[in-house]
This record gives sequence, C-alpha cells and structure tokens, in this order.
Amino acid sequence: MLTRRHTLAGLLGPAAAFGLGGIASPARAQSAALGSREKIRVTKIETFVLTNSWVFVKISTDTGITGWGEMLKDDAKACAAGALEVGDYLIGQDPTRVVHHWQAIHRGAFYRGGPIKTAISSGIDQALWDITGKVYNLPVYKLLGGETRDRCRVYGQPTLKNGVNAMKVILRDGKGRAATKHNEGDKYIAEVVERFAALRKKMGDDVDIGVEFHGAVQPTTALRLMAALEPHNPWFYEEVVQALNVDMMAELAKKTRVPLATGERIFTKWGFREILEKKAAMILQPDVCYAGGITELKIIAGMAEAYYVPIAPHNPQGPCSLAASLQIAAAIPNFLIQERGDNEYTDLLAKPLPPIVNGHRPLLTGPGLGITIDEDKLRAQVGEPRPYLPQFDADDGSVVDW
Repeated sequence: MLTRRHTLAGLLGPAAAFGLGGIASPARAQSAALGSREKIRVTKIETFVLTNSWVFVKISTDTGITGWGEMLKDDAKACAAGALEVGDYLIGQDPTRVVHHWQAIHRGAFYRGGPIKTAISSGIDQALWDITGKVYNLPVYKLLGGETRDRCRVYGQPTLKNGVNAMKVILRDGKGRAATKHNEGDKYIAEVVERFAALRKKMGDDVDIGVEFHGAVQPTTALRLMAALEPHNPWFYEEVVQALNVDMMAELAKKTRVPLATGERIFTKWGFREILEKKAAMILQPDVCYAGGITELKIIAGMAEAYYVPIAPHNPQGPCSLAASLQIAAAIPNFLIQERGDNEYTDLLAKPLPPIVNGHRPLLTGPGLGITIDEDKLRAQVGEPRPYLPQFDADDGSVVDW
C-alpha cells in the first residue's frame, strides 16, 4: 500500500515524513476556510497496487463513508503515486462535487491527457461517485438520471448456466502465434481463418463472436484478415490497428461490412471526437479506468449517440472497473454490451454480484458503485506489479506489438 506520507518520505527523506502534519498547501487551507458549510470532507487518499498490477484508490471522509476506484494497470506504481499527489487539492474538499473536481484535477495540470494522468482522474472520479452515491443512498445511475434499461448484456465465456451468448477471440494461427509481420503470408491467413471458422461452427449462429486484433496487426495484414474472416460473420473487429493513426483506421473501416470497434487506448472526450468525426469505428469501447472515469464516459456516450454509435465498455480489470462500467451501462441509451461482465471477483468482494441470467447482469442497486470491497482480501494481494511485457519477433528479434 502506498500513502502520500510514504511517497513524500521517499522523495524528501525521513524528516519530511515526520513534519507532514504541519504542512498546509494553499488549496487545503482554502478548503478548510470555505469548508465549514460542508457536511462531509475528504480526509485521506490511499492507493493499493496488487501483484496482478490492478491499482485501487480508496478515499476516506470525516463521516466514515469511503469510496473506491480503479486505475490503469500499466505503469501501476506511477498511477498509484500520482493519485496521492491529488491529495494536495482534494483533502478537505466536499467529495460530492464530482464533476467540479474532475475539471479541477484535469485542468489544474499544465500537461493534460495521456494514459497515466487520465487514469489518475478516472480512479478518483469512480471513488468520488461511490462516496456520493453512499451519501444519498442511491446507486450512481440514479444520480445520472435513472436507469435506461432493466439489465445489462455481458460477454465472456458462454455457458448453459449463465446464458451468455457473446464472446471475443484473439487471432492466432495453428501454432498459437499472433500476427507480427508487416504482411503475413497466405499460410498464416489460412490458418487463422480455419480456426475461426471451426469456432463459428462449434458455437453456431446464436453466439456473437467479436474478433480482437489487439492493435498488434499491421495494416497490410489487417486488410487481408478482415476480408478473409468476413464470410464467417464476425460480430465486430476490435482494434484492427493501433489507434494512434485514426485516418488509417477510418480507411480500413470503409473496406468491410463488419463494424470496427476501438477505444481501450483512447482517452477523454477529445480523443474520441476524432474517432467519431472520421467514422473510424462504429462501436466505442472506452475504459472507465483509463478514459476519464464515470464522469467522462457519460459524456463520451452522449457524443457517440449523436453519431448512432453504441458503447461497449472495455474491462480487463477488477470489480470497481466492472461496477463503474455497469453504472454507465444503466444510465445511457446507447449501451451495447459489457466486456468480461461475467467475472465474479469473489477474491475481492465482501458479497457476491447479482447472478447473470440469460446473458444479462441485473443492475447493481446498492449505493454508490453498488459493490463492497473486502479490504482484508484486497490487502492480502498487495505486492510488486508485473514488469513490462515487451514482445519480440521469433525470426529476427525485432520488437512487435502485443
């Protein structure tokens, strides 16, 4: 576990840690002077990095109400430390002014955006919404205008028990190799298509199957794969190329009848604006832990609605990520489906999620995010995060995407 005191102690030395009690930043002094009207104030921010690189933030208040959120799993330590820096501004403030705080944290920095800074905002935003929901004893979607649906469709592992009828696969050849070449040959293309065709036959037409390119495929190969897979009715193509070149993605989108999906590496409303304007994707997959939190996903969904584009929130993380995504799903009209919505997270939650029925997760009706983190379970998993995972071409040793 990291705390702001530990971070400053490492930077300034032991004497600084003992002297923190007498330090008052201008922002904190101002909030104390103006905060006498407030009934609740932030008192503490803590962060937890787990061995699987999931990063959690916990915000405490003087009423005993706490809120939880999650952040980017890459650069886990940087995200955890960065969230503590926000304490200079946030401690002493009314946590229920969530949108105001989002703006202050985002615009209070001269350098804005990017995965780490936006992840910091995302985790804190989730935790503040969690607190606010608990203050008013309402789930977040009620505070966002109420539910737009009664249940949320999920995809993951189709089983007879849960009725899940949607899934996603990553492209691999017969040896389990992802596409790494700038222009993969006929043998690779044929093996990938053969494997997908076999899966389609096994699952039948009742199961929707998305195809994950993972941004690891070069445009020349992506173009060939898109055409070869199309007869087997993929549900969508995800991240056919890296999202850094939106024009290239838009060009590929014109060459297939299968909808393109993207968004897990795109941040804030400004990042998604270009995707929508250039028609680079017909399905958006913003991540509530990277793209700006609940506050920003609600705005992104509104922008997408104007283009008739649905939202399928990205989720490779933990229970706060899923719960926050489901709050958004319940509050917007253009929700499509929730990734890894069949995860149960029993190793981190104090009580189970409502069970999936016929491929849909019931709305989370508890206050805030609608979940309860078991802090003892969480602390037991705190440790050194995973290292960077560079991947190399087996033939020439060059660095490849993954």
